[in-house]
Amino acid sequence: MSETTRKENFFTRLLTDNPVFGLYLGICSTLAITTNINNAIGMGVAVTVVLTLSNILVSAVRDITPDDIHIPVYIVIIATLVTIVGMLMQAYTPSLYSALGAFIDLIVVNCIILGRAEAFASMNPIGPSAKDGLLMGISYTVSLIAMSLVRQILGTGILSFSNPFTNQEIFALRLIPKGFEIPMFSSQVGAFLTFACLAAAIAAYKNSLAAKEKAKTKGAK
Repeated sequence: MSETTRKENFFTRLLTDNPVFGLYLGICSTLAITTNINNAIGMGVAVTVVLTLSNILVSAVRDITPDDIHIPVYIVIIATLVTIVGMLMQAYTPSLYSALGAFIDLIVVNCIILGRAEAFASMNPIGPSAKDGLLMGISYTVSLIAMSLVRQILGTGILSFSNPFTNQEIFALRLIPKGFEIPMFSSQVGAFLTFACLAAAIAAYKNSLAAKEKAKTKGAK
């Protein structure tokens, strides 16, 4: 497989297998914390780390885990990783930890993490499981960033980012003149509207891929 084909497949999977807009998982945290880029990147990195490490550990213990207790075992693994990540964030990025609040602890019951552990890591070797966790984590982070970009720019008119370790502002660009912002996008209503539009765009993209594949199959016959 050529490098170009690999990149195209990665990009396609990033969209079609997107856990938020394609599979509709982890929507609660997505709607709640995507008010700015800082929150989106912080939550995305935390989920990616937990997702990748939990996939690795679940894959490593899959052959010695009895079927009747495998879900509790997976939850213990995920909860331990979330606790460690939460403690590190509280120690080194306290402002980000406070902004994300209870949603850090709720990573334990995030459908994406438990779903990948059950559907993929429990049935595959460590290498592919690690790749699956990393891909899903990146895809989730991209979803959060896309949502936060739309909501932050339309809701405040400003695109800004701060250092999560020092809380020092790195950049702040006003893209919409003052008085022309749409504050609704900073609220729950704006979150649902943004999610609906992005999910519809991904669905349209998936439909176009399906139509191309169908036309290709017909042409081959």
